[in-house]
Amino acid sequence: MRQTRLLVPLLLALLVGGCAERAPAPSAGTPIPARQESFSQSGKASYYATLHHGKRTANGEIHDQNALVAAHRSLPFGTRVRVTNLHNGKQVVVRINDRGPFRRGRIIDVSRAAAVQLDMLGAGVARVRIETLP
Repeated sequence: MRQTRLLVPLLLALLVGGCAERAPAPSAGTPIPARQESFSQSGKASYYATLHHGKRTANGEIHDQNALVAAHRSLPFGTRVRVTNLHNGKQVVVRINDRGPFRRGRIIDVSRAAAVQLDMLGAGVARVRIETLP
C-alpha cells in the first residue's frame, strides 16, 4: 500500500513533465555547422521584443536586450557573427547565445541593442547578410 502511494505521485510528475512545452528543434535537414573558416547567409533579421528581456536563453544565459547577442537556428553557441543591414550598410558584431528565429523566412533574431546599431527598430525586420568571424 505504501509503495502505491509513492508510485502515483511519481507517475503523475512524469506525465506532467512530458507535457511541458519545448522550443522547436532545428529542422532535420538543417545540420548544425561545426566551427569553420567562414559561414555566410542572407535573409531577414528581426529583433527580440522587450518581453524577452530577463528570460533564459537556450544556452542558459539571461537575455539582456542591451547586450550584442543573437539567436540562430544552427550556429554553435558563442559564435561571433557580423550582421550587415543590406539596406543601409550598417554593421554590428553579435554573439550567438540562443536558438531561433522560428518564424519562416527569418535567419537571425538580434537583441534590441544590435537592432539599434543596424537602424532597424522602426521597420522591425531587415534584409541582412551574416558572416561568422574567427
